[in-house]
Amino acid sequence: MTSLVFDLADEDATAALAAKVAGWLRAGDMLALRGDLGAGKSAFCRALIRHLADDPAEEVPSPTFTLVQQYDHLSPPLWHFDLYRLTDPAEVVELGWEEAVQDCALVEWPDRLGPLMPPDRLDIDITITGPDSRRATLTGRGKWAARLAEVA
Repeated sequence: MTSLVFDLADEDATAALAAKVAGWLRAGDMLALRGDLGAGKSAFCRALIRHLADDPAEEVPSPTFTLVQQYDHLSPPLWHFDLYRLTDPAEVVELGWEEAVQDCALVEWPDRLGPLMPPDRLDIDITITGPDSRRATLTGRGKWAARLAEVA
């Protein structure tokens, strides 16, 4: 297991970290984002998707109510899940989970996955450290441990 810590002064710093992480993504990857409400999980995902799309104006709606948004035009194709309202891990299978983990999955509130949580993943824990500042701790698990160690 390898961890990196980033102190983020503001949302621009969060977007810069998301762009860096976007460059590490490969098909089959999962990013598990944790943090309190308002910590910046969705802002991180939005910045990552816009970076992959090479379009700062890319429409990136929050999947809070739809539970998932799919971005087939990205490489690798990406699925953005917000599982906050999920009550049973089996519900995520109905949302296309098996296909999503073959592409690339960003998952907010990943602990709702229960036994479906992949052992190979990048955990991103975001904590609020001030009105605009955050701390992001990236922890590589499984194949991500070596990959994270390479970029450290």
